[in-house]
Amino acid sequence: MTTRQVEHEITVDAPAPAVYRLIAEVENWPRIFPPTIYVDHLERGDHLERIRIWATANGEAKNWTSRRTLDPDALRITFRQEVSTPPVAAMGGTWIIEPLSGTSSRIRLLHDYRAIDDDPEGLKWIDEAVDRNSRSELAALKTNVELAHASEEITFSFEDTVQIDGSAKDAYDFVNEAGLWVERLPHVASVRFSEDTPGLQTLEMDTRAKDGSTHTTKSYRVTFPHHRIAYKQVTLPALMTLHTGYWTFEENASGVAASSQHTVVLNTANIATILGADATVADARAYVQNALSTNSRATLGHAKDHAENRR
Repeated sequence: MTTRQVEHEITVDAPAPAVYRLIAEVENWPRIFPPTIYVDHLERGDHLERIRIWATANGEAKNWTSRRTLDPDALRITFRQEVSTPPVAAMGGTWIIEPLSGTSSRIRLLHDYRAIDDDPEGLKWIDEAVDRNSRSELAALKTNVELAHASEEITFSFEDTVQIDGSAKDAYDFVNEAGLWVERLPHVASVRFSEDTPGLQTLEMDTRAKDGSTHTTKSYRVTFPHHRIAYKQVTLPALMTLHTGYWTFEENASGVAASSQHTVVLNTANIATILGADATVADARAYVQNALSTNSRATLGHAKDHAENRR
């Protein structure tokens, strides 16, 4: 079997411990790595953990489980896919963070991998995916690590919740069945929806704003019946450089609390163009939150009607 070993590296203007922490804490990944849609923990100990990752490779959404060994003293993280997705037979590697000074560091990303049956086409596909993803991951990591201390003002999260006198399953089904949203949601003009792998969805839609204009968004969604749907938007409106979120459905004494959570990073370069020369970051935050909340509350309201009518 042919095992390929490759290395990519980048230098960042951030202290090594801060870089290590960003990579070690997987909940950061959808924010700092463009291909990553969602990550959750299956098991976690002091230095060993199992994580499940949903990400795009060469434009296709995939998911896999990895084991990681965390070494905060050496600033190293090793990872190994448990079950790889074809054409990958095996995949692993190491993050190594090397301090260059008190304020800068080098990030080295090592990979080793094999293709199923040593297939040359498969190996070529993996070569390209690893190279593209490693470059985009390191470039994004550089950008996001360096912006981390400055981005608190432009990164924010919020949540809208409605109480439903019905079942979590019925409310979940309404949000899960996004292919039907054209018939079910007045603000959705058209939908292109696919779920080739169960639990992993691609949702592209045109939504109408209050002023009658429409804009197109594309998201990847990961579903956990019947309590959570997580997503990452990959085609973004002009005022955002990042938009992730999740829908949750929690049963309680009076039915179910259905919530829509959003995390956003503003695109400050476009604020003046869209909101006017005098607009501030606070204006942009308010504008984006209002737009997202309006659509979320509309969807939650229709999910409430749907679930309560099915009681």
